[in-house]
Amino acid sequence: MNRTELARGAPPGREIARFAQISDAHVRDEESPGRPGVLDRLGPPFTSTFRPHEALSAQVLAATVRAVNGFRPQSVVITGDLVDNPQQNELDQALAVLGGGRVTPDSGAPGYEGSQSASNPDPFFYRPDVDAPRRPGLLASAQRPFAGRGLGAPWYPVAGNHDLLVQGEVAPTPRIQALATGYEALAELDPELDVPQEERALSPAVIERVLRRGLPGQTLRVAPDPERRQLDAEAVLDRLREASGHGGGGPLLDYAFDIGPSVRAIVLDTARRDAGSSALVRPAQLGWLAGQLDAAGARHVVVFTHQPLRTSSGGQRVLALLDREPRVLAAVAGHTHNNRIEPRRSAAGGYWLVETASLADFPQQARAFRLMETAPGRVALETWMLDHSGSRLAGTARELAFLDAQGGRPQGSAGGREDRNVRLHR
Repeated sequence: MNRTELARGAPPGREIARFAQISDAHVRDEESPGRPGVLDRLGPPFTSTFRPHEALSAQVLAATVRAVNGFRPQSVVITGDLVDNPQQNELDQALAVLGGGRVTPDSGAPGYEGSQSASNPDPFFYRPDVDAPRRPGLLASAQRPFAGRGLGAPWYPVAGNHDLLVQGEVAPTPRIQALATGYEALAELDPELDVPQEERALSPAVIERVLRRGLPGQTLRVAPDPERRQLDAEAVLDRLREASGHGGGGPLLDYAFDIGPSVRAIVLDTARRDAGSSALVRPAQLGWLAGQLDAAGARHVVVFTHQPLRTSSGGQRVLALLDREPRVLAAVAGHTHNNRIEPRRSAAGGYWLVETASLADFPQQARAFRLMETAPGRVALETWMLDHSGSRLAGTARELAFLDAQGGRPQGSAGGREDRNVRLHR
């Protein structure tokens, strides 16, 4: 489908660059007491704390890596929320999938131990051994180690709120740390519990107050695991930089890189460090970004963030800066778990705002990009969705994601035809 809101259409010619985007994999330790699925029923901001396919997140990422490798991109950008929590063993799994190595999904005691056990009487949880659609043995299979093949192209990390904050909402605290590595899991919430349900009211201090007297409700005993320890933001960024070989330096994951000789990619860190899933662009980042745009010279520019700039605090100032640059092609993001493409018109020619759905929810797709020359001085950014193979455990995860009542299908996360397989003329 040709989209010509910013320029008239023309046939594609020479390929200039190709790259891929993987977003919101949310690789998780579904057995961890640090992520109580019972919060799911409280409503926002705790929605989708539980997913029926949550034991299969590492396998979905591995299947997506295979699909992306088949596209043979020059670069792959991971636009945030690679993990569900800044938990050491979640990051271990995700990095083993991306870099190649042994992936060990199981934690705590050997075998599955969690809310999806057949013996759990809570009707809010899907139990694959006994509930429809029945998948006997699924949880046992999900815990088995497997070999990650790794991406065949260089990959570039973007900081997401879930990568740095517990459940993507609050920085780790000593009490949350003790909960994650401890031996008690919350089985049922205290009905008298007063939890702030406005994101702006959440803070480390509020969580500390709630946990001061222990877990707020009925608990069950689980096997503790020190590998579930939560990392601070600096430690997470250090690991992402070391594993990928990219990411610059300093307290923010702001950096730039080349996709071939004609495209400059700029990564902007919009993740908060204290609390909240909403995005923040710091004033100093505007000056840094302006310098990077100048340094790009005559090259085409693509900007990557986790949260979309259109909804970020300070994002409108970034967009105003990009509006002045005739070489900016697109601002690419994740976070919303939706496919969405809109034109951003400007006096310099405009550019495309691209958002990509998550691997955590249906439709579980990555996004491919190919920049094509169409006529002298004109280009088109081709983009289309990449399905993972759908075989074995990853295929079961996609089936369950399709059925998830809170998930991507009822929310319309796949987007419309104009948000998926399109040629964006510029």
